[in-house]
Amino acid sequence: MEDLSSEAGFERVYKTHFKPLYAYARTMVRDGDAAEEIVQQVFFRLWEKREALDIQETLRGYLYRSVYHGSMNHLKHLKVRETHARSVMNEIPSENSTLQNLEARELEKRLTRALSGLPEKCRTVFQLCRFEELKYKEVAEQLNLPVKTVENEMGKALRLLRLSLADLLPLILLTFFLL
Repeated sequence: MEDLSSEAGFERVYKTHFKPLYAYARTMVRDGDAAEEIVQQVFFRLWEKREALDIQETLRGYLYRSVYHGSMNHLKHLKVRETHARSVMNEIPSENSTLQNLEARELEKRLTRALSGLPEKCRTVFQLCRFEELKYKEVAEQLNLPVKTVENEMGKALRLLRLSLADLLPLILLTFFLL
C-alpha cells in the first residue's frame, strides 16, 4: 500500500488517481464541477483520516468506492432538491389561482355595478344576449322588439360598459389569458 503518512506520498497518490477518479465521477454525475468537488472531498477525507484508516483492499479500490458513494450521495441530493423544487412550484399555482379568484371576484363586482348603471332595456338586451346566449332574433321575439332595436341596444350596452370598465382592461386580458 502507498504511503499516505507524508505529504509527498499523499501528493503522489493524488497525482496518480485524481484524473481517472474525476473521469469516473463525471460519468456518473454528468457535471464537471460536481465531479471535481466529489473527488476533492474524497481526497480531503483521506488526508484528514489517513492515520485512523484501516483500508482492507487496494488504495485504488478504496478511492473508487469512495468516489462511487460520493457520486451517489450527490445524485440523491439532487433528486431531493428537484422534488422540493417541484413541490414548491406546485404551491405557486394555488397562490396564483387565489389571486386570480380575487381578481375575478373584483371583476365580477365591477361588471355587476356597470351593468346596473345601464338603462333597463339596454341591460336586459345585454343579459339575454351574453348571459343567456340568445340570438338577436330570439331576444327581439322575447321582448317584442324589432331586431334592429336589439342590435342598437346591444351596441349601446357594449359602448357604455367599455367606458365604465376601461380601467379594468389589463386585468380582464390577464384573467382570460391566464385561465
